[in-house]
Amino acid sequence: MVKKKFISVISEEENRGSIEFQVFSFTNKIRRLTSHLEFHRKDYLSQRGLRKILGKRQRLLSYLSKKQKVSYKELINQLDIRESKTR
Repeated sequence: MVKKKFISVISEEENRGSIEFQVFSFTNKIRRLTSHLEFHRKDYLSQRGLRKILGKRQRLLSYLSKKQKVSYKELINQLDIRESKTR
């Protein structure tokens, strides 16, 4: 089951360069591309773009979990993302 909601709560004073905002932005893009790919299954270019965005978001979340654990937990709960697997 794929969630159809897009998060649209953006604070006016949000720092658009912050890691939290970038993860927020990537999450919206991922949800939008996922819903697009449900209808256009053979759109391989969009699939590639989705994989690239997923990788970027994963790297940012990994960095955030190492530097600011509390902020990381708060963000994944707010965005309803699964916690990353640790190796």
